[in-house]
Amino acid sequence: MTTVSSFAPIEGDSPRVLILGSMPGVASLAAGQYYAHPRNAFWKIMEAVLDIPAVDGYETRVEKLKHFNIALWDVLESCIRPGSLDAAIEMDSAKANDIKALIQRHPGINVICFNGGSAEKIFKKRVLPLLGDFSVKYIRLPSTSPAHAGMPFENKVMAWRAAIQPNI
Repeated sequence: MTTVSSFAPIEGDSPRVLILGSMPGVASLAAGQYYAHPRNAFWKIMEAVLDIPAVDGYETRVEKLKHFNIALWDVLESCIRPGSLDAAIEMDSAKANDIKALIQRHPGINVICFNGGSAEKIFKKRVLPLLGDFSVKYIRLPSTSPAHAGMPFENKVMAWRAAIQPNI
């Protein structure tokens, strides 16, 4: 089995919101970009919520996230996972990112949003016990993954908007 590794965080100068996924999928890893799968709704949701055009180049979108004081990362630094599904992550191989250090570098982070239930579950098990006493609000959001197609796009947008806009 091949070990997959996540990307460095997108963090900007003074993030207030941290969005955490679980681990980039195959398409994202191949492209070297967060949420690169064409059917992943993340960038379309950012367009609806923050007016960041999904058709803009990746670096432009990343800079606009930073402008809105949003950091982006994954809960896991590495794991063995065949394919892209979170359910395929071999948890005994999973190593968490140092999210505590990110929060310490950016004490203005007051909200952590999870892109789906898997990110939240892994965070609670692997990261939360290490955080100590941080006063951070946690919000689980509907996954933007194409594997989570059961919820209408507009409902996802409403949930993401309610979580992000008041906190940037």
